[in-house]
Amino acid sequence: MNTEYMKKKIESVTPKGDLSWYIKWISSFFIILGMIFTSLDVALFPINLFFHLIGVVGWFIVGMLWHDRSLILLNGIAVTIFLMGIIKHFFGGAY
Repeated sequence: MNTEYMKKKIESVTPKGDLSWYIKWISSFFIILGMIFTSLDVALFPINLFFHLIGVVGWFIVGMLWHDRSLILLNGIAVTIFLMGIIKHFFGGAY
């Protein structure tokens, strides 16, 4: 192993302190809360879907700010999925 390589400091390549930094951390917090509510099944359905939705919309915005197609694709699909769940809850399903 190269010791110089091991000593090299790992630096973040994402922006720090700008708008995207705040959006990504707030969005991550909302997604984590949504996962906690979902896993505990604390009778907060569909509130957990709203927490997830806020989080993935935030990450979608971050993807747009960073021009990151993988974040845009993943979170764009997630927004659609969570919206479908919310609409199904309030307006009923197709069955």
